[in-house]
Amino acid sequence: MPHIAIDTPTPPPYWALLEWELIRNQTAAVQEFYAKYFDARGYLLCVPRWGGNDGADDAAENLAGWTILHTLGAPDIVLELYKKGWEGHLRQYTEAKTVEVPFARDGMYYKEFPVMFDWMHNGEGFSVFFLQPLSDPYNRSMRQRMERFAGFYMGTDPQADNYDPERQVIRSMFNGSRGPLMRKSTGLDWAGDPIEIEGRFKPGHGERTYAEMVAHFADYNDVVGDHPLNLATTTLAFNACMVSGEAKYRDWLVDYIDAWVDRTAANNGIIPTNIGLDGSIGGACDGKWYGGVYGWGFTVVVPQTGALAHRPYFMYRAHYGFGNGLLMTGDQRYVDTWRGVIENVNANAQVRDEQTFYPHMHGDEGWYDYRPEPFQIGALEVYYWSMARADLARVQENDWVRFLEGKNPDYPVVALQEDLAQVRHRIEQTRADSASPDTRMSDDMNGFNPALVSRLTELMLGGLPTERLGFPLHCRVRYFDPARQRAGMPDDVGALVESMNADEMTLTLVNINQVEARTVVVQGGAYAEHQFLSVTRNGQTVPLDSDNFTVRLEPGCGSRLLIRMTRYANRPTCVFPWDRQT
Repeated sequence: MPHIAIDTPTPPPYWALLEWELIRNQTAAVQEFYAKYFDARGYLLCVPRWGGNDGADDAAENLAGWTILHTLGAPDIVLELYKKGWEGHLRQYTEAKTVEVPFARDGMYYKEFPVMFDWMHNGEGFSVFFLQPLSDPYNRSMRQRMERFAGFYMGTDPQADNYDPERQVIRSMFNGSRGPLMRKSTGLDWAGDPIEIEGRFKPGHGERTYAEMVAHFADYNDVVGDHPLNLATTTLAFNACMVSGEAKYRDWLVDYIDAWVDRTAANNGIIPTNIGLDGSIGGACDGKWYGGVYGWGFTVVVPQTGALAHRPYFMYRAHYGFGNGLLMTGDQRYVDTWRGVIENVNANAQVRDEQTFYPHMHGDEGWYDYRPEPFQIGALEVYYWSMARADLARVQENDWVRFLEGKNPDYPVVALQEDLAQVRHRIEQTRADSASPDTRMSDDMNGFNPALVSRLTELMLGGLPTERLGFPLHCRVRYFDPARQRAGMPDDVGALVESMNADEMTLTLVNINQVEARTVVVQGGAYAEHQFLSVTRNGQTVPLDSDNFTVRLEPGCGSRLLIRMTRYANRPTCVFPWDRQT
């Protein structure tokens, strides 16, 4: 393992002090949040429900960010509480049963997984679990679950006949451990069993009655056939491949994503939102490539107001499916696919009164929802994955990108201060919450969850925030503590990714501890997918040919490192660096 020694005294930068203040405050706040909202079994203190308004995914989101927080360097108690809460969550929602929703009457979870639901919600609920391998890759139950869940889509479980391998089609947008829903879904399927609302609960979508909850989903019907939200299932195969080493998961992932690449190309470069059971574009929606729940043409009525609402939510997830293809193979053609979607949508722009308007939706009458701003969903990710300057031009105002471009030097301090203030606000909300468990919906506390990891991911890792999307971590570097033999930055070591391009990055590391030295292992990418070529410090270059290197920081010392690298050069792995040396 290449080794670099840094013994240049450096005054502790304010951003480095703030990073650790934020990690330590979040750690304390997470413990208080857990103590208030979870019981001794790890069950969430709420009314467990099924549905897209308030359901199992919302319950799990109360743990969102905890695995990444530990991966950044938070103490082990954060990972321990996550695992206790996750085990409790799986049991609680296996025991929870519906009365009227037919497919969840024997349990909302079966085989520790949703019986059948869409992958916007499944991804949100399982996002924290999907990131567990970063910190806990050798956990036996995690590995067994990842392989079991991937098997629901690979034909290894006869009760979960979700996938047609011949046509490379997941048969329904509603799918899971009991297989696909092969009929039109109803408002009841989405809203869950009848429940008392007035005076007791405050649904997150603003409904005032249970009737309005059902009406919210009245048009959520067309779920039969494949859907781009199902690209999230490739995260299961991605993780299963890493923890097992078995090529079958990689092969399935590549085959399924390639099917969507081909469908997009066949649809004039715009990803369709319905694929029929016969593999045809729009085949389960009367030939409409833009059909399906959460599809290009999915505009519905808000029951409380009668207003129209555009909900093409597939587009906030689908591009990350192509990102899984890039992570697994290193092939930039997956990025090309989504770049093409952006370009081909914007090619339908119209000029009105000398101003250009761009469409964002497509229905029976053609393109609609024209706006002055271009269609740009996924533009940041396309740029991040390609590092092409032409792709940067599509990224609208983004404070982090401006910082990386040298145009927003105050961003690290401002962002970290804002997050510290948000931790204080969220713990104040937690303490002020006087609701009893039988008047709490599972998502009531989501906004109180004090794990705020997005800015830390950007600044420390040079990474895209994982949020609650249900996909792997994309980052330029991450860190390991060899002294404690765990993932995460050693105590007191600050890290700031200051710039990036296709071939190199600038990283500042500093030990804010003035008494004790620290040693950190720097890895290329979240999954060792990047290969380091050299590190330059103070004009001296150390050649490398490794996916990691070790830095020893003497007390109070730090330095800026210019790191050259080849991105997406290696097969992704979660094995810790010192276990890859043999």
